[in-house]
Amino acid sequence: MADQEIKTVGVIGAGQMGNGIAHVCALAGMDVILEDVSMERAKAALKLIETHMRRQAEKGKIAEHEVEAALKRITLADNLDDFDKVDLVIEAATEKEEIKREIFKELCPKLSEKALIATNTSSISITRLAAATDRPEKFIGLHFMNPVPLMQLVEVIRGIATSEETFKAIRKFTERLGKTTANAEDFPAFIVNRILLPMINEAVYTLYEGVGSVEAIDTAMRLGANHPMGPLQLADFIGLDTCLSIMQVLYEGLADSKYRPCPLLVKYVEAGWLGQKTQRGFYDYRGEAPVPTR
Repeated sequence: MADQEIKTVGVIGAGQMGNGIAHVCALAGMDVILEDVSMERAKAALKLIETHMRRQAEKGKIAEHEVEAALKRITLADNLDDFDKVDLVIEAATEKEEIKREIFKELCPKLSEKALIATNTSSISITRLAAATDRPEKFIGLHFMNPVPLMQLVEVIRGIATSEETFKAIRKFTERLGKTTANAEDFPAFIVNRILLPMINEAVYTLYEGVGSVEAIDTAMRLGANHPMGPLQLADFIGLDTCLSIMQVLYEGLADSKYRPCPLLVKYVEAGWLGQKTQRGFYDYRGEAPVPTR
């Protein structure tokens, strides 16, 4: 499949990652079908995309006419019926393997023979997910970083069956988006999260063991390691449930005790304190300024 043939992209999941992927695809001149389980969620995502695009225009990063043109390229859906038109599907649903497998089971019969499938998973085996489809050779991992419109990197992960043609087509597609790719092998959590999430987990252990408070840990890493965001603040931004899922994938996939999720991280997720999206995590976001919860 040549680069110019990827004209229409289907995005499954209109959450933080899905709406960001739809955003960059539409700005790059591709038609996008953005699907979620309800039209209300899809409409909310489109409003967010418009807000983010207009902010880009205000900052002079894109022209105002680009915003209008890009928004017209996005079609909303609450089912997969129109996915027979797409050249590439990017699955950006929740980081749970059983849910992704169910999506692929429903999706594959609706696709054209030539359509490629990419998953935005941040940790799950590409080979295993590909095996749940009818086209493992046309399946690939395409892990965007959050927030998608701002972050330059995309990890590209081939499964054992991914064809060279699929790999080349996806590389050209990411170039069209203006992104830089890093090729990763299909091992648990790939490159970025294999390094990043154990650091976050260790920061939670540091809190759990009373070595430092939330504020002290984040300040230490911002000013001592020159990180733009402290690890606990970053965990809240990513979502503590996502952090826990990735640590569980690492722990189960590599069978090494150094990847054991911190019990305090488990406790926060059990409490429903998942970070910014639920207004409470390692910080409480319900007031004017975030306040540490420990």
